[in-house]
Amino acid sequence: MTAEFLVPLLALMTMLALIIFALVSKHRTEEKLHDPNAPKSRLAKDAPDH
Repeated sequence: MTAEFLVPLLALMTMLALIIFALVSKHRTEEKLHDPNAPKSRLAKDAPDH
């Protein structure tokens, strides 16, 4: 394997891994937004004060 083959292959695999990570993260975030029992963030305006 030469560098002309290996470098683009590694770049494409890295981009694929980042896209998959972003999609999974987006899915988890959307699930949490639609869950009424999810805990509020400490930074939210309507967060608990304790």
